[in-house]
Amino acid sequence: MKELFITFAKYNKEADKAIYAILDGLSNDEREKDRGSYYKSLSGLFVHTLGGTVFLLGMLKEALGGSPSALSDLGSVTIPEGGLNAEQWKVLGADFEKADDAYIQLVSSLKEEDLKAPVKLSWYKGNPPSVPVAFMLQQIIAHGTHHRGQISQILDSLKIDNDYSGISPAFVPKL
Repeated sequence: MKELFITFAKYNKEADKAIYAILDGLSNDEREKDRGSYYKSLSGLFVHTLGGTVFLLGMLKEALGGSPSALSDLGSVTIPEGGLNAEQWKVLGADFEKADDAYIQLVSSLKEEDLKAPVKLSWYKGNPPSVPVAFMLQQIIAHGTHHRGQISQILDSLKIDNDYSGISPAFVPKL
């Protein structure tokens, strides 16, 4: 199962890089324009995606025995609030790379038994009070894919090519 999570973590990084590159080609005004989504703008959606990744990875610290070294760079990641200027946009790209690298490093460092460790939850009204690490890793995948899909739909409506979908065969483990 660990190999599958490594594949998904690498896919997340490639998809985030592709979306960032597309959005980076737009003007700051185009990225910041309210597009009618819950998070308003394209940059707002992308910021939320990063925030979710950092939050969910942070929840794994206690379950995995404190602060795994793979997550040490997350402390320097900032989740901006409100609209972004051009400089904040560049920082966001670097922070996405840190979070995606931390995700890959974390999953790569896990042992199969780590995937069963309980992660305490503060949602689902306490039922269940915890889920396995594997479930949280799936949440990171689902969350990122969901919001990249929202970005993709907006880009489609703007007639901006954004075919970043699919998992590259480059991620297939060597047998």
